[in-house]
Amino acid sequence: MSNLYDSAYDLEKAIRESNEYKDLKSLFDQVNGDPSAKGMFENFRNLQMNLQQKQMTGQEIMPEEVEQAQKTVALVQQHPTISKLMEAEQRMSMAIADLNKIIMKPLEDLYGAPQQ
Repeated sequence: MSNLYDSAYDLEKAIRESNEYKDLKSLFDQVNGDPSAKGMFENFRNLQMNLQQKQMTGQEIMPEEVEQAQKTVALVQQHPTISKLMEAEQRMSMAIADLNKIIMKPLEDLYGAPQQ
């Protein structure tokens, strides 16, 4: 069983050494190094997490909350470094999703693909 864990730690190391991760970390550090950008980004993340939590718990999301979220997204997308950070997050997320598909392939082969 330890072979699986060794492989997982090798994968973690490969992720940390990947260009996707290095770009993400560099942009994250840049945003956190700029107090204005950091505040804007934290506000965006908090709003995003609050809406996701409401959605997951079945709470109604009010139209004003949707409008506020849209305004906040538009604002952070205008900040060049935050916009680049969000693009890097998307690329990293896609890479993780691809890795997850690869990792889950043996179970999919065994049980079949999940019904959608």
